[in-house]
Amino acid sequence: MDFSFNQEQREWQMKARQFAEEQIRPISLARDRIADAASTWDWDIIKKGSKLGFRTLGVPKAWGGPGADLVTQCIVMAELARGDSAISKAFSQNWKWSQLIAVVCTKDQQERFLKPFLADDTYMLGGARTEPNVGSDHRMTPNSDPKTGFRLKAERDGDHWILNGEKTFIANGSVGKLFFVSARTDFKVPVTEGSTEFIVPTDTPGFRIGKKFNKAGWRFYQNAELIFENARIPHTNIVGEVNGGWKARTSDPSQFNDLELAANAVGVCDAAVEAIMVFVKKPGRGGRTPADQQRVQLKLAEMHMLTESLRAYIMRTAWERDLACAGDKVQAASANAGLVMVYSQEVIQRVTALNRDVRGSARGVMNASADKLERDAFIWTHLAGDSLSRIKTIKKMLR
Repeated sequence: MDFSFNQEQREWQMKARQFAEEQIRPISLARDRIADAASTWDWDIIKKGSKLGFRTLGVPKAWGGPGADLVTQCIVMAELARGDSAISKAFSQNWKWSQLIAVVCTKDQQERFLKPFLADDTYMLGGARTEPNVGSDHRMTPNSDPKTGFRLKAERDGDHWILNGEKTFIANGSVGKLFFVSARTDFKVPVTEGSTEFIVPTDTPGFRIGKKFNKAGWRFYQNAELIFENARIPHTNIVGEVNGGWKARTSDPSQFNDLELAANAVGVCDAAVEAIMVFVKKPGRGGRTPADQQRVQLKLAEMHMLTESLRAYIMRTAWERDLACAGDKVQAASANAGLVMVYSQEVIQRVTALNRDVRGSARGVMNASADKLERDAFIWTHLAGDSLSRIKTIKKMLR
């Protein structure tokens, strides 16, 4: 099986690698050290990356976007994450939602939301499901219990819907211009049958941004509360049908969310491996290098093996999802997208821990870059639900 990149994929890889090296990496540690969570964001880097196509990479060519396939998207995510994992995620967060607009939304919605997104380098997108009392249970919701799932309420008022409640830890929350918001429109049935998906611009009356969260890792990436106080949303902003929100959100066969996070993880591992190989070759006392020690060599080998195994799994899975998006029913049934996300958590945390371990055991000092990589890796423990809920994707193999 040939997984060599084509010319277009290599060009995107080199463009992303150069941008990460020349633009992202020089600002990464400085942004991470800013104490105020809302101030870690840098519009300048977003604008620069947007002009190169990194914000709009998932928009189909029919709409004037790059129309990159999932293999290409994974390549770009990994390269950007080598410079900074959180900055990479700030860009890729837009791909799944712009793709959803292009594939699932009506012509009117595409005109109203996709065109402005393409035209504005500061137009960021986000999706809102998580609530203060609703987290990973919306990933594996007990289908028979109406009391589970999100509680944000939406009530019909003529040609509008009135939303009340809040969402929390929302991606691009304090910087987004448009959000896909999941709300309950029928509390008498399970959330999979009684929820509706709304498109909500940030200038919507009754909608405001709340707290910006201060995190140990991914500090550049903005997570915030979204607060709805009698927010009025036009009926024309519903994605799909009333009470069809679950279907609208799951109609995309790419399973991009899991694949996105796994691809980002391999970029962090690449950064850790690259950095540690430079470190272990520097002579210490007596002229010996850490690389001369067998125990260090064994740890380096493990870092390399884990990183390359994750990369291979990601590329295989991205190839599968591209086929699934093209209509291949066999590949559509694969559980690999969920499983590679689970595996990425194990790999990224082990590789970044080994990076810190080799540095500490060799010379007894810590390194700011190694510390940041490990703090960013910790985020994988609870991304898209906790690790226990994610492993339940094995259910797909038992059907």
